[in-house]
Amino acid sequence: MAAATQKTATVTVFGAYGHTGRFVVAELRERGFVPVLSGRDADKLAALAAETGFASRPAAVDDPAALDRALAGAAAVINCAGPFAHTAAPVVEAALRAGIPYVDVAAEIEANADTFADFADRAREAGTVVLPAMAFYGALGDLLATAALDGRTTADEAHIAYALSSWHPTEGTRKAGAVSRDRRGGGRVVFTEGRLQYRHDSPATVTWPFPEPVGPKDVIAEFTMADVVTVPSHLDIPEVRTYMTTTAAHDVLSPTSPASPAPDAHSDQTFLIDVLLRTGDEEHRATARGKDIYAVTAPLAVEATARILTGRTHPATGVTSAGRLFDARDFLEALSGHLDVQLPG
Repeated sequence: MAAATQKTATVTVFGAYGHTGRFVVAELRERGFVPVLSGRDADKLAALAAETGFASRPAAVDDPAALDRALAGAAAVINCAGPFAHTAAPVVEAALRAGIPYVDVAAEIEANADTFADFADRAREAGTVVLPAMAFYGALGDLLATAALDGRTTADEAHIAYALSSWHPTEGTRKAGAVSRDRRGGGRVVFTEGRLQYRHDSPATVTWPFPEPVGPKDVIAEFTMADVVTVPSHLDIPEVRTYMTTTAAHDVLSPTSPASPAPDAHSDQTFLIDVLLRTGDEEHRATARGKDIYAVTAPLAVEATARILTGRTHPATGVTSAGRLFDARDFLEALSGHLDVQLPG
């Protein structure tokens, strides 16, 4: 795929009026892109268009012609509309028809796995990039793990532990979680022995030694997130495990937990991601600190889009992950205004 100029490039944002979508629209505007607002709710799009001055093009995922109109003339599309089990495939299809890169912010494990499985060959044949899970969950852990390995591509184990001060889920997070639980038939997913597997037991609670100032915290072991799709998609690591602090896990799973702040409002949530990779007795560690997992997804997705459009990627087409597509250290350094990252060396 030939490099393009970023200046005034048009990027369609599907699900633009959602919580994360609005952050992405604002980040695109800040970076000099011209967002096109899209999604199925014409009234919400019209309101956002009146607020921002950007064009709106309503489209539903079951209307290919409308999706084609939404992507017409765009240099790329960023899909922010969950549940991605419903939206990813139709929007990827539209991106392939338009011949443009596709980026999404999906945290749904099965939806991301489906994208890799269903579109790898077609996206490669089309000579374009399909980049799922370019978000707090999926991309950030992958970038940290890749940077920590510093050019190596194998490890025995990857452990990605999340310390969130709280997790007040958006409506989209709740809907996506319900879809994922239905797909799993009440089970839970893990990545072990080199593949996704399903279990019906309860995960253990252990103590994870987060760096100060967080310190040791109780976490739910095997609280599995999208990193189990992105990391092993390009790194040879047979055991990938993710952990979540018990307080945050209770927040996101409880039907009575408070909702996220109003759209465009940053929350006071803080996070620390601690990534530990082991090969025999050798360990590599990387950490990232920041605020608001939904807000920080926007610079991740927009930085990825900018790099794809300007050719600042490793040679790759097809379905890929952030760690494979980008120089992980350089990418993380570019987000220094949003993340405090500590890498080996």
